[in-house]
Amino acid sequence: MTKAKTNSRLLIFILIVVLGILLSSLFNLQIIQGANYALIAEKNFLRIKSLPPVRGEIYDRNYLPIAVNKPSINLYISPGNIINRDSVSVFVSQQFDVKLEKIKKIIYKNRFRLYNEVLLVQDVNYLQVVNVSEKFDEYPSLEFKTENKREYAYNNHFTGYVGRISETEYEKRKERGYSINSLIGKNGLEKYYEEKLRGENGYHILQVDASGKSLKFFKHNLHKAPAHGVDMILTIDNELQNYISSIMPKDIPGAAVVMDARSGEILAYVSKPDFDQNMFIGNLSAKDWNRLMNDPNTPMLDRIIHGTYPPGSVFKTITALLGLQKGIIDKDTKLAHCDGGMQIGNRYFKCWHKHGHGKLNVVDAIKYSCDVFFYDLSLKLELEEFGRFTKQNFLTNKTGVDLPGERDGFFPTKQWYVDHYGKYVNILGQKVNLSIGQGELLVTPLEVCAHYATIASDGLWRQPHMLKRFIKDQYEEDFIYEELRLPSSREHLAIVQDALYQTVNGRYGTGTAASLPNVAVYGKTGSAENHMGKTTHAWFAGYASWENPEIAFCIFLENGGHGGSAAAPIARKIVQLYDKIRQEN
Repeated sequence: MTKAKTNSRLLIFILIVVLGILLSSLFNLQIIQGANYALIAEKNFLRIKSLPPVRGEIYDRNYLPIAVNKPSINLYISPGNIINRDSVSVFVSQQFDVKLEKIKKIIYKNRFRLYNEVLLVQDVNYLQVVNVSEKFDEYPSLEFKTENKREYAYNNHFTGYVGRISETEYEKRKERGYSINSLIGKNGLEKYYEEKLRGENGYHILQVDASGKSLKFFKHNLHKAPAHGVDMILTIDNELQNYISSIMPKDIPGAAVVMDARSGEILAYVSKPDFDQNMFIGNLSAKDWNRLMNDPNTPMLDRIIHGTYPPGSVFKTITALLGLQKGIIDKDTKLAHCDGGMQIGNRYFKCWHKHGHGKLNVVDAIKYSCDVFFYDLSLKLELEEFGRFTKQNFLTNKTGVDLPGERDGFFPTKQWYVDHYGKYVNILGQKVNLSIGQGELLVTPLEVCAHYATIASDGLWRQPHMLKRFIKDQYEEDFIYEELRLPSSREHLAIVQDALYQTVNGRYGTGTAASLPNVAVYGKTGSAENHMGKTTHAWFAGYASWENPEIAFCIFLENGGHGGSAAAPIARKIVQLYDKIRQEN
């Protein structure tokens, strides 16, 4: 055998050995250790950490706080870093006095969100942070984060409140940057202007190793700061708001709303009873939730736009204006003699004053709130036309206020009566009830307030609204709201304006409890029968004028009694304070 052949065979042998070693190593990597290395590889990837924005704050018209952000320390858990689920659950439960079942449920629910930080406990006090942090070496899945929480300056319904996003909300909004820990507006302005208030998420890009440590490979485009939400300046006046809240009866549900008649700006928005929205920011207990839900006075009901009620005599302005517009009556027309009631068909309809008012014109009929005058007038009106005119005056329509869930009022049609009472229903009798704001007629307090603001403005209806301007980065954005000319002429409105002035300032007017010596107050009382209660609803609606009309108001007390004695004095106090504020400014 030659030396060349020997070397060739040796080389082949060496190549075979090397190839065998390579194949053996490849087999070990791919087959024997493949699963382990795959798991490690999966843990080496880019992670995008979402940076939540700071929510825009809410202020009153004088830049005083209504809803602001305060620092809060929250406890989070990363499911992918949990060593022992039972152990960490017991630890959190014991340290923060949270039910063990609740902690386990949160962890189990988020078990597949390995690299998400899941909120466990909100608003941890600093002493707890110091004491608990020492033990975090044993629980690497836990982490404290300093964030912002919402704080509301006073109880109200118009701001609404924020809360943690629900699963349903998250599924709908996750493509828009919401996380499982996001705060979201649940109702009120917080919900209506959610997109503006929330801002936009930022991000931080990390490449991590199997242990979660940043590899710091990238030098650029690692970070985008979140865009903070815009701040809102409302039309609300905190001083007026808080004062009205303090003078409303403590034991009677109700509402009071005040508008600037010149612009549609809502200056005060009080629904009673109210509730503390701050309860919903932290961990709301089952006890507190049940107390709110089981309260017979329904404190979470916004009576200004979600409550619909028969308006009683505050509706008589509509009946009068329609009669004037159709030429059925003028300022001097006197209708049926009131001797305490009126016989219509086989039914006797009573007037509230059992001794009667005699024969009156429209001004005195409003001033004394004589029911018989409007009974008689209703006999000359067509039901469908009556309903159309009411809607044209926005008294049973949504006003379009910038709050979610506003309800329509209701004015029944002939077909509605037929469907509900049969084809032989007495439409005549139904019109009689409607003419004085009774029967099936329903309105909201905000609709009534906007109607009286329209009377004050000679028939110019201005959309009620809460938002005055947005502010972001020193840029202010104001808004223009809708204005509509309603059907009544200035001549006819002047007659009703005179009647409303006489109601408050004339002798024996039903609203004299609202009169003031230095301010011209106009208004109408109402006492609406309520089949749900033993006492009438009390209403008082109107406006106040200095050189010109400035504010309109509506006070409503559920089962509150008579409008003249229960609601009108509240209006008087409201106008007094506004006059004081006006002089100071």
